[in-house]
Amino acid sequence: MPYLGIHTNKKFDDATAQELMKKASHTVAELLGKPESYVMVALPPPVPMMFAGDDAPLAYLELKSIGLPQSATTDLSSALCALVSDTLDISQNRIYVEFANAERAMWGWDGRTF
Repeated sequence: MPYLGIHTNKKFDDATAQELMKKASHTVAELLGKPESYVMVALPPPVPMMFAGDDAPLAYLELKSIGLPQSATTDLSSALCALVSDTLDISQNRIYVEFANAERAMWGWDGRTF
């Protein structure tokens, strides 16, 4: 049920994409205490992006999950920013993370809702 979208303007190869998604999936599952079998990670191809009037490498992450505790966002932000920074060589001060707690009835899977 957790979904992590990673959007960036930084180019990466397939091996780097796979490494980042695999590590991100594990990190989200571990820090949320959810089975990794429910975690979805998306890393679309790089797109033109700008932050603070500059198109230097940057990333925008969105993490949505049922029951996302506000108390976990600091640790999640720290871990995910470090992971993206280390993997894609993007300065952590150019990474935004948006957190969203989804209501069970507003999250569907396998033809039903949670």
